Amino acid sequence: AERGTIDLVIDPMETRPMIINALNALSNKKEHRPWKKHGNINL
Repeated sequence: AERGTIDLVIDPMETRPMIINALNALSNKKEHRPWKKHGNINL
């Protein structure tokens, strides 16, 4: 943890709720992509 390779040490009893909360937070997240000026051109 001192080197910055570990973000958080989770107690084994809290693992499942932490994963559920993380997945719920990511399920509502959308990736914003820039508008494409041109489509694919057939060659």
